[in-house]
Amino acid sequence: MKEFRYCPLCAAGLVSSEIEGRLRSLCPGCGWVNYKNPLPASACIVRDGDKVLLVRRAVDPFAGRWSLPGGFIEAEETPEDGALRELYEETGIRGKIERLLGVYSQETGVYGNVLVIGFLAVMTGGRLKAGSDVSEACFGIPEEADIPFESQRRMLGGIKGRL
Repeated sequence: MKEFRYCPLCAAGLVSSEIEGRLRSLCPGCGWVNYKNPLPASACIVRDGDKVLLVRRAVDPFAGRWSLPGGFIEAEETPEDGALRELYEETGIRGKIERLLGVYSQETGVYGNVLVIGFLAVMTGGRLKAGSDVSEACFGIPEEADIPFESQRRMLGGIKGRL
C-alpha cells in the first residue's frame, strides 16, 4: 500500500510521530493523522450439497485463481448488502444471508490491511454465470480449488464438516 508523503488536507509534508503508542504519519501544519484503517470487505459461502460456489478471479491480486464471491463494501452499504451485491455481480446468483461466519483480518500487498466479513448465504434466485471481475463461476470442492486468500480459507475451515 502506498504511503502518504503529503497531507491530503493541506499538502504539508508529513512527519513520523508516536501517537497513541504507534508510529504514525502526522501533518505538522493542520494536525491530520494517518491512522491506516483497514478496508472493509465481505465474502459469501453458498453451498450446494458438499460443494461451494467459487469464482475464478479475472483481476489481480491472484488473477486466474479461485476464490469465494466477495469484494469491498461500498460506503452506503451494510456488510450484508455488500456481500449480496458482490455475490450477484460475480455469479448472477441472488442470495439471502443465513448467518455471520466471522470477521477476519488479512494483510495484503496491494490494499494494506483488509477486514473481511464472512457470511453463509443461501441461493434465492438468479442464473449462474461469470460476472464482473471473474472469468468463471461454478460449484466446486474448496480443498481442490487452492484458494489464495487466508481469510477465505479460514471461513471455509469454520464450516468444514458441516457442508
